[in-house]
Amino acid sequence: MREINVKEVEELVRELCIKANLYLPKDMEECIRANSQLEKSPVGKNVFCDIIDNINVAREQTIPICQDTGMAVIFMQVGQDVHFVGGDINEALNNGVSRGYIDGKLRCSIVSDPLERVNTGDNTPPVVHLSFVKGDKVNITVAPKGFGSENMSQLKMMTPSVTHDEIVDWVVDVVAKAGSNPCPPIVIGVGIGGDFEKCALLAKQALCRDVSQRNPKPLYAKLEAQMLEKINKLGIGPQGFGGTQTCLAVNIEQAPTHIAGLPVSVNVGCHVTRHACGEI
Repeated sequence: MREINVKEVEELVRELCIKANLYLPKDMEECIRANSQLEKSPVGKNVFCDIIDNINVAREQTIPICQDTGMAVIFMQVGQDVHFVGGDINEALNNGVSRGYIDGKLRCSIVSDPLERVNTGDNTPPVVHLSFVKGDKVNITVAPKGFGSENMSQLKMMTPSVTHDEIVDWVVDVVAKAGSNPCPPIVIGVGIGGDFEKCALLAKQALCRDVSQRNPKPLYAKLEAQMLEKINKLGIGPQGFGGTQTCLAVNIEQAPTHIAGLPVSVNVGCHVTRHACGEI
């Protein structure tokens, strides 16, 4: 059994909140730069130049890549041989987010009640997804999620009779209806399977996968390619000004489901689809 003080978790979460909001993952930045060369629209090319300039300025001046510094989503994998000591792990997660957003001078966007709309003042509480794995380590991913893109996300409870083409077309239609709202070029996370809430979680997890990695199952890798091609034929383009590069990547994650159902979800990520990872 390995003991880990919750203060270590708090410090790591603080660090990751700041890092995720200031620096894009390497694969995302490389993908944006590569797609800027593929864009055929002159206006679209200019938008890509602005996006790349923004990434560079954020890095050089240590300021957020986007003014919407998001709702803090935390994926936490805890080794089964870990024992937390020194306090409440939930308080540590909240304190880490609070300190990260205040110390990092990041915009605090969370309200304590969805109808009363009173800002909590420190971007807490985060959304926490906890899972247990073998070993004695703790892996944490902080994925700040802006709501210009989150608001465009959808979930549909399909039936087992649905065809692959119908799934592809529904995902493409979600993007078509979103238009310029999620600040394209976008990343699309797709969840297939599970139940209602598991399906949505799969789509959110898909946004944290390296955009250069395809689903290891050929069936789903093929669907990713089909969705990407069809989305980019919509002509929405960077920031909605028209062009050939509306979407940077489509990532699908799947899970076992019930014999009577086939849930499909789409979580839309903007061109600053952010996450930062760390290990204790």
